[in-house]
This record gives sequence, structure tokens and C-alpha cells, in this order.
Amino acid sequence: MPVIKYPRVRDPLFYEWDRKAQKCGLRHTIYAVNGDQYTGEWLDNLKHGKGTQIWKSTGAIYSGDWKFGKRDGYGSYSILDPVTKEYRRVYTGWWENDRRGGRGTFFYPNGELYEGEWSNGLRSGRGKMLYKDGSIYEGEWLTDQPNGQGMLQLPNGNRYEGGWKDGKKHGPGKFFYPDKGQLLEGIWIADIPKCGVLVDFGRDNAPAPTQFPLPEIELHNPAGVLAEARAMFDDSHN
Repeated sequence: MPVIKYPRVRDPLFYEWDRKAQKCGLRHTIYAVNGDQYTGEWLDNLKHGKGTQIWKSTGAIYSGDWKFGKRDGYGSYSILDPVTKEYRRVYTGWWENDRRGGRGTFFYPNGELYEGEWSNGLRSGRGKMLYKDGSIYEGEWLTDQPNGQGMLQLPNGNRYEGGWKDGKKHGPGKFFYPDKGQLLEGIWIADIPKCGVLVDFGRDNAPAPTQFPLPEIELHNPAGVLAEARAMFDDSHN
């Protein structure tokens, strides 16, 4: 009796092709249609885990953590200098949902530097900014501007400590003049001191004190005047 052999049923080739195309786990470099390239870990066809991405259009490179196709976790982002053809570090720190989020350091092209907290890609929280002119701001930030309580140290040694709003001195604060040995304590609005008391502060040790000391303030209670001004400021901004 003849033996009948039936051909083995096989899945269509496109099933096999699709299975091989599914990216999961560690992969060698994958090239996108636009020329971008990624080397690292995948999960369900999404960049997930550790990996390095290079964008062809800009030459920028990111190396670090990924989560479901987006930069998320700790990583470093650098760009290619068009003149030197060398990579220049831009940001090193934490990311959330493809944006700077958490604590990190940003290196500006002009040499300035910010180290602190971020939210949705903007400076928000506590941080320290080193400006090109030598000034240093350290304190609270909101949506990329000094906002809250902070201290600005100027290159000549003078400094302001107090309230900020939208990047400007705003609210109760103190401005120290160590070179002259004086202190201005008062209320600022949009970077302008509206009222305050100027007194000698460490004048004997100041490198360039004024010729004569400040006269005594003819107020029965200058501290009370400032307290009243602060109360009025708080009431007007609540």
C-alpha cells in the first residue's frame, strides 16, 4: 500500500519576517529611514533600557536610559561642534518623558553653567547658575527663572539675598555692599528697591568705606517700619 506524504503546513513567510523584525532585548545598531541610528536595548519594538542614539541631521548623541521609546532615567546629551568637529557636552543628568527632569547639569555655549533641578525641560526647583560675567545665583527657580528665595553674588563681591519673581528681585531682601561696609534692607518690586533702610555694616573692615559713616536714622523704630512695609507687601500680593 503506497504511503501518502502530505506536505507540512508552514506559516506564510511574512509571519517569519515579522517575527524577526520584532525588536526585543539587546540589539546591534538599528538604522532608521531618516539615517538616525540606535544601539542598545529594546522592549516590544521600543527603545527601553540602556542605549545610545545618534541623530543624523544634527550629529547630536544621547547615551543613557530609555523607557518605552523615550529618554527617561540618567543620561548624557552632546552635540557636534561644526568648527572643531568634536562633541561638546550639553546636559548630563536625569530625564523624564524625553525631557530634562530631576537633577542635572547644563553647559551653555557661552560658558555659563547651571546645576540643579529641572521639570519639563526647564530649570525648576533649587539650583545654582554660574554666569559668564562671574555672577552666581543660588536659590529657587520656576519655569527657567529665579523665583522664590535666592542669593545673587556679583563679581565685585556685592550680593543680594531675598525674594525673586520672574527673574527679578521682588519682595523683602537685603543688599550687602562689603566693599563699602553697608547694608540696604528693604522691599524690592521688579528689581527696584521701593523702600528700605541703609546702614553701616562692617564698615571698619571694608576695603573702600565711605568717607563718613552714615548718620543715625531719625526713626523711633526703623525695624518696625520695615516690618510694616513687609506686611503691606504681603497683603498686596496675596
